[in-house]
Amino acid sequence: MELEKKGEEIIPSAKRLINSLRSLGYEFPTAVAELVDNSIEAEATEINIRIEFYGVNSWVLVTDNGRGMTETQLKEAMRFGSDREYNEKSLGKFGLGLKTASFSQCKKWTVATRSNPQESEVIAYQWDLEHVNRTDRWEIIPVSSSELELPVMEFLNEHTGTAVLWKQLGNILDYKNPEGDHARNKMASMCRELEDHLAMVYHRFLYGETSGNQIRIILNGNEIRPWDPFSRHERATKEIEAIRIPLEHEGIHGEIVIEPYILPPKVSYSTLQEHTRAGGPRKWNQQQGFYIYRNDRMIQSGGWCRIRTYDEHTKLARFALNFSSKLDSAFKIDVSKMYVQLPPQIRKEIDEKTQPLVIRARDIYDQAEKPGRIETHPPPVPVDVPANLHQGTPAGKGKYTQIRPVSPPIDDVPRTGSERADITSRDVIPHQHNPPTRNVFGNNKLWTLDEVFLEIKKIARPDELVILKNLFDRIRDQIKDN
Repeated sequence: MELEKKGEEIIPSAKRLINSLRSLGYEFPTAVAELVDNSIEAEATEINIRIEFYGVNSWVLVTDNGRGMTETQLKEAMRFGSDREYNEKSLGKFGLGLKTASFSQCKKWTVATRSNPQESEVIAYQWDLEHVNRTDRWEIIPVSSSELELPVMEFLNEHTGTAVLWKQLGNILDYKNPEGDHARNKMASMCRELEDHLAMVYHRFLYGETSGNQIRIILNGNEIRPWDPFSRHERATKEIEAIRIPLEHEGIHGEIVIEPYILPPKVSYSTLQEHTRAGGPRKWNQQQGFYIYRNDRMIQSGGWCRIRTYDEHTKLARFALNFSSKLDSAFKIDVSKMYVQLPPQIRKEIDEKTQPLVIRARDIYDQAEKPGRIETHPPPVPVDVPANLHQGTPAGKGKYTQIRPVSPPIDDVPRTGSERADITSRDVIPHQHNPPTRNVFGNNKLWTLDEVFLEIKKIARPDELVILKNLFDRIRDQIKDN
C-alpha cells in the first residue's frame, strides 16, 4: 500500500489575489445586491441603504434588522471562500459575495453586527486594501465601538442586525476632482440605477410572494416600489399555464418551471403611465424574453438566451423561468449571480414549448397595430397578485443630507400633450397646464359624434380617456335606441 505523501501548503499572495478579485465585473447595483442577499439570508425584514456624497469622503451604508452574528460567525463571513453550508433555498453560493462585491467598489469596508438583543455589545472588523498591500497578509482589523461611525452605532444601539460600511469609493468616484459636479452627478445616477435594479431583482420578496419574510428596502429615505415584469395587475395581461421541464445534470435531478405571460399592447393598458412603467429599465424591446429566477431572486431580466433574437413584434412575450440552487452547475451561475446559461439538454424543449406563445404574442401585437384601432385604456382590476402590487408606499424621511434616488412617482407627475410618450418614472418635470389648442369647433361644419370624440381624444389625458370612452359609448347607445 503506497503511503500518501505529505503535502505542502502554498498560501496565495493576499495583495495580488485581492486586487485581481476587484475586477470580477460587478457594477454598483449588482454589488449592493450581494449585501441585500446576505440581509435576506439573515431573515431581515427591513434593509436600509444610505448613499452620502462628500467627495473623497463619500460612503455607502447598508443596514438590516436581521439576526446578526457572533464574533466567530463574523470572522468566518469576512473570510474569502467562507466555510458555511448553503441549503437549497440559499441565495449565496461561493462564500465570496460580500468580499468581492465590497472590494469591487471601495478600498476600505467594515462589518459591524449585534446578535443578542439583551446585550449592547457590537462586534466589528474591517478589510483595508492599503493594509493588505503593505503587509501582503490575509488580515482583518478589529474595530472598537468608539471607532465606528455615528450612523452605524446609532442603528446598532437600537437594533440587532448587521451594518456594512463602504469607504474610499475609488472605483466609483474615479475623477480628478471627486468633489465636483461630475462626481456628484455620477453618484446621483448610480442611485437611480440602484433603485431600478433592486425593484426588479427582489420584486417577489418586496411583494411577499416568497416562502420567507416580506421585506422592505429603503434607499435614502424612500421605500422602493417593486417592479412587476409581467403587469399582473392589468386586466388585459394573459397568464398562461405553467410549463414544467424535468432536468438531470451530473446525477442531480430537478425541474424548471416556466410561467408564460403575454402583456397587453399599448392601446390596452389602463393608462399610458402604466405602459411606460411596464417597459422597465431597458424599455420594451430589450425587456422581452426570459426572466430567470434562482430561489425567487431574479438573475436575468429579459433576453432570449440565444434561442431567438429581439423583435419589435414579439415584445409582449415574457416568461418567468424558475430553478433552485441545486441546479446551479447546470445553469453555470457565476460568482456575481449576474449571468446564467440555459442547459443545452433542454434548450430545444424550451424553444418548442415557448414558440407557440411567442407567435400568439406576435399576433396580439400585430392586431393592435392595425390602422383604425382606437386607443382605450381600461382600468386595471385585481388579479391573483398581492394587494399592494401597484400601490406606492409612504416614503420615510432621512436625517441627513442625501442624494435622493427617486423623483415623484410616475402616477403623480403631470402629463401633457406630446410629452407623455417619453416620460419615464425617473423624469422630473415642472407642473404644466394643458397647451393651447386650436378652436376646431368654431366653424360651420357639422360634426359627427366620432369626429368629436377623436378631436377631444387628442388633448385628453389617459385617465380622462377612460371616462370619455364610457360616456361616448352611452351616448351612442342612446342615439341607437332613439
